[in-house]
Amino acid sequence: MNMSLAEIERHLKTLRLNGMIATLDTRIIQANQDASFTEVFACLVQDELDYRKSRLTETRFKASGLTERPTLTEFDWGFNPNLPKKAIYELVSGKFIRDGHDALLVGSPGTGKSHIAKTVANAAILSGYKVLYREAHIFFEDLFEATQLKRRKKVNKLFSETDLLVIDDLFLRKKVPEQAADDLLDIILNRYSSRKSTLLTSNRPIEDWGKLLRDNAASSAILDRLLHRGHLLNFKGKSYRLKEAASRLSEIKRKNQDEKGKSMDFYPQD
Repeated sequence: MNMSLAEIERHLKTLRLNGMIATLDTRIIQANQDASFTEVFACLVQDELDYRKSRLTETRFKASGLTERPTLTEFDWGFNPNLPKKAIYELVSGKFIRDGHDALLVGSPGTGKSHIAKTVANAAILSGYKVLYREAHIFFEDLFEATQLKRRKKVNKLFSETDLLVIDDLFLRKKVPEQAADDLLDIILNRYSSRKSTLLTSNRPIEDWGKLLRDNAASSAILDRLLHRGHLLNFKGKSYRLKEAASRLSEIKRKNQDEKGKSMDFYPQD
C-alpha cells in the first residue's frame, strides 16, 4: 500500500502521534541512507515516547505551582560551606519520595531553604512524580477559599494525594489563620497514613511551632508524623539575599561612577 508523505502525516495526526510527526522528515532521510526498517521504526517509537514524556513533564510542572526550574548547578556552596550538602543531594535524588519519607528544612532566613525546596520539587517532576508547591500563606489561602466555595473535599484530596507536597516558608508571616493548626494537621495526617512525602521549610525553630500555631497538641502531632520518617536539615550561615543585594548595590555604584566619569569628559580641563 502506497501513501504520500502528506497522507502519512495526516494519519499520524489522527492517531495523535505528534512525536513521530515532528521527526518524520529526519527519519525518512535516515531511511534513505541505508538504515534498516527496524532501526528507523525504533527511532520513531522513541521519538514519540520522548515527546510524550516531555509533554507530561511540562503539564506536571504547570500544575505544580512552581514558577521557576532551579537546580543545584547554580547554587553557591562556597558561600555557606556548613550547609548539609550530602543530605541536600539525597533529597534532590528523590530517594525520600520513593521511601515515603518527609523533610523539614529549618534555619536562618536567606540561607537557601526555598531554593533547595524548589530544586527538590523540580527534580521530582523530572523524575515523573506529581508535585504541588505552595508558599505557606498561599497554602492556607487555598484551603480557606475551598471552604468558602464548598470545594474543601476536592482540595483536601489534591493536597493529600500528590506524590510530593512542598510548603515553603511556614511562619514567614508570624500570624497564621485561626484554623491553621487544624488545616495543616488534617493534611499531614492524611499524607502520613498513605506514606506520601511532604517537605516543609521554615525560619522558625520547631520548638516555637506550638506557640505560632496557637495549638501545642496539634503542633506536636504534626511534628511527630513529619519526624517519624523524616529528615531534619538545619540551615545555618549568611544570607544569600544580602549577598545578592550587596552585589547589586556595588554594581549600581560602579555604573554611577562610570557615568560620572563619562560626563566629565564633556567639559574642557583648565
